[in-house]
Formats: sequence, structure tokens, C-alpha cells
Amino acid sequence: MFGSRVNTPDEPVAQPAEGNFFARLAARVNRGASWLADLVPGRRIDAALLEELETRLLTADVGVDATESILSGLRQKVARSELADAKALETALAASLLEILAPVERPLAIDRSKKPFVILVVGVNGSGKTTTIGKLARRMKDEGLSVMLAAGDTFRAAAVEQLAAWGERNGVPVVSQAAGADPAAVVFDALQSARARGVDVLIADTAGRLHTQSHLMDELAKIARVLKRLDPEAPHEVLLVLDAGLGQNAVRQAEQFNQAIGVTGIAVTKLDGTAKGGVVIAIARRFGLPIRYVGVGEQAEDFGIFDARAYVEGLLRPAAAGTP
Repeated sequence: MFGSRVNTPDEPVAQPAEGNFFARLAARVNRGASWLADLVPGRRIDAALLEELETRLLTADVGVDATESILSGLRQKVARSELADAKALETALAASLLEILAPVERPLAIDRSKKPFVILVVGVNGSGKTTTIGKLARRMKDEGLSVMLAAGDTFRAAAVEQLAAWGERNGVPVVSQAAGADPAAVVFDALQSARARGVDVLIADTAGRLHTQSHLMDELAKIARVLKRLDPEAPHEVLLVLDAGLGQNAVRQAEQFNQAIGVTGIAVTKLDGTAKGGVVIAIARRFGLPIRYVGVGEQAEDFGIFDARAYVEGLLRPAAAGTP
């Protein structure tokens, strides 16, 4: 059902320019330390330096496969005397990382011929899924799109209330039912309502679940099947929200969700916390799935389109003193 009213915030905050977000991204990713911060430029490249770099890549959650691939390429350059010192090594490392990340830098494009364009948001509990939905709704509304939210997480006590709060804050309607209702029915009703209202984008929340809970993963497939009764192409985007702080466990989550429902895009959250940031590289190399968005904080302006070059810059350059 629809809430009785939708309020517009008294003091809406304008979405900042994307360039400002890229600056915050570079400042906050892996802030406080850099993979190469104390590898003094001019230092000779030897086995000890390459071994230290390998350790840092692994500690930064880049993963074994990606680390081996990156180091193999760098060692070949060293053998061909293409790299003179640690500074040249850093430049070559940046190029290697960009080569992995650039292909997955694919922003979400809303096909306006599909009305509504249905985005199904999935992920485990605590990944920042509902918050991501709120920020995404804000972003799309600022782009001139009409948005509706579907409260498909009917199991978590505060999930509907949390989504309703985001709807009120952003001035968008939220479709919900009583706690414990069938999530597929909620999303189906929301799609019918969105169609009737001529809404551009429907963003559907789903219950957070562990990737090992097969019965809950099956429920996601059920939601997708039910949506197809109204629109054979829906959902048009299955957006997986991953907590960067989980490290290699995030890679396992991506694998399981992709197998269960077919992920079409990824949003990586909590890069401002304890996350080392390298897991994005591991996911990019392993799956090649589009990384749509990244989050570096709690505010709406801390959520933006993934930019591979800005991300690499953030990983390899320590934040300036006093950076928030």
C-alpha cells in the first residue's frame, strides 16, 4: 500500500557535481596509508621490493589471482629493464590496475523506453543496501526521473520504516505491505502501481540474506519470475550491494548472488571505513561485472558513479593531512 502522504524535505540539499565526488573518492579510499607510501622514489627495484609489493597487494584484499597477474606483468617489465626505480614501478602498477578496472567502469544507463525501468537491489544484511536505494533514488530524481520504491524486505522489523524514511526524504512514493508479506507480491504490486502512475524507475528492496542461505536465494529468483509476468524483460537491472570491508568474502558473495539471480551491476559501499579497497580489483578481474556506483560515506553526496582512474589514484596516493 502507499503511505498516506509523501513529504518533501524542508531543506533539500543539491546533489554536488560529480567531480567533487571523485575528489572525495580519491581522498577517502584506503585513506591514511598508501600501498606505496613509504617505497621511496629512486629505490632500486629488486626481489625484496617486489615481494613487499606482493604482500601489500594481498593485504589490501586484491586477492591471489589478481595479485599474481599484476606481479607477473611487472616482473616482465623489470626483466626487460623497462622500470628503473620505485617511482616507475608505481606508474606501471597504476597502469596495471587501470587495465583491470577500466572495462568494468560502466555507469547504469536508464532505458526510458522501458517504463518503469525496474532495478532489483540485492545483498546481505548490513551491506548498506537500503541506504544505497535511498541515495540512488535521490540521484535519479535529481536527474529528472520519477522514482518509486518497493519495500520488498518484509522480514527485517525496521526495513519498511527505513525505506519509508528515505522515500519521505526524497519525496518519492513507497509501496509496502504488512510485515511478513510475500516479498514477490509486494514487488509485483509495486510494478503495477508504477505502470499505472507512469513512473520512470522502480527500485525494489529485498530482504538481506547470507549468500549461503539457499532458500532465501531461491526467493530472489521467485521475485524475478513474478516480475516477468508483467514485463518479460524485468528486472532490467539486478544491482548487488557489497560491503568493501568484507574483503574476499565480498568476492564469494558476488559469485553466489550471480549464480542465483544473474547480477548485472555492483555498488560497493563503506570504502571510507576499514576497507583496503583492493577487493574492487579482485571482483573486477574475477567477474567482469559492471561496477556502477561506490559509496565513501553516509551522506547523499558520498555516493557516486564508479570512476576507474579516480579509484586507482585513491589507492596509490595517501590522503593529504587533514582530509576528512
